[in-house]
Amino acid sequence: MFKRSIIKTLTVLLLAGASLSARANWYLDGESSRLSFVSTKNANVSEVQRFLVLHGKVDPEGVAEVEVELESINSGIPLRDERMRKELFEIDRFPEALITTRIDLRPINDLAPGAQLELRLPLTVNLHGKQHTYTTELLATRLDDRRFQVVTLEPVVINAEDFDLAPGLEALRKLAGLSAISLSVPVGAVLIFAAR
Repeated sequence: MFKRSIIKTLTVLLLAGASLSARANWYLDGESSRLSFVSTKNANVSEVQRFLVLHGKVDPEGVAEVEVELESINSGIPLRDERMRKELFEIDRFPEALITTRIDLRPINDLAPGAQLELRLPLTVNLHGKQHTYTTELLATRLDDRRFQVVTLEPVVINAEDFDLAPGLEALRKLAGLSAISLSVPVGAVLIFAAR
């Protein structure tokens, strides 16, 4: 009798936990997440840069959004970061970028911890007053009952012209005395979401 009561209690708790994560909002763990890109200058010099401040969530219907604070650009060179904020991103007018998509959460919620699922999703990027949609290959991994991770399996290649960023890149090129800066930028992400 006592044993059956314990099993029943454990079963109820497990089911409650599963339904909680299925109904929960998932919030981006900005400290553990990373959004980086590769810029190429003078035809053959490539450098990795990243954004330090990200916010995001996935609601119970699977609507996902990640907000990127463009002021948090970090290339490792403060003068270049300042020029990118002012000349390229124009953060006084466009302080953030927004990435949105819709995810079917049921397969992710059904994953056992450590299990993975490949996803092919359209991502919409709102940047510099323009919007463009990309088809992406992602890998979702269930880390534990309260967390899952999404990474890009392939970089998302963003073209500066899609967001009217070419004039800003040209201004940066002149300021830095470069022969060229590539308009195509591969972007990669590691995003960790926690249920609340």
